[in-house]
Amino acid sequence: MKQHTRYNTSVLPEAQFEPGSRDRVLKNKPGIKRKREIDEAESVALAVATDNLLRIYDAAHCFRAEDIKTMHKIWLGEIYEWAGEYRQVNVSKGDFPFAAAMQIPLLMAEFGKSSLRKHTPCNFKSHERVIQALAEVHVELVLIHPFREGNGRVARILSTIMASQAGLPILNFKDITSKKRKEYFASINRGLSRDYKPMERLFEKIVEES
Repeated sequence: MKQHTRYNTSVLPEAQFEPGSRDRVLKNKPGIKRKREIDEAESVALAVATDNLLRIYDAAHCFRAEDIKTMHKIWLGEIYEWAGEYRQVNVSKGDFPFAAAMQIPLLMAEFGKSSLRKHTPCNFKSHERVIQALAEVHVELVLIHPFREGNGRVARILSTIMASQAGLPILNFKDITSKKRKEYFASINRGLSRDYKPMERLFEKIVEES
């Protein structure tokens, strides 16, 4: 992927929210209006999807971009109409812009041919090689941010399955979603220059504590 075409800044259009949710919940199939309820629905669906996906993808599976869409669809298909489809809006986190929506199909195709082909199946004999694979794939997928919602969690599902391919236990991401959240986003940012070392250190810790 060429660096100068990867992360274009643009204004995020207004999201389509569920009526009556006070613009806090995206429009969804069950008609959920409360943020706490939609979070719970997504969490429950995530646990079920992760169990199912660990059975679908075995230790010999080489992932493709289409598999990432399938993961998203299996997870959120009962909640959002657009589950499994690449986003059509540009998004950012604070001052950090993710890939422009119009670039996502190309970027995901390149991601499949480069990082996914290089690092999966993640059944390498060297522990260091496994950590490198987990870090690079995770960073690159999050930077593309292909979906409207749930990108970090899809990236964690993929990391969990890759770890399983390597014979590792189910990964515990609790730290990066709480006390190490700032360190995690800083590590993602470093990926813009292809520096995956910070994320490798985080994955080392994640594996140790899993």
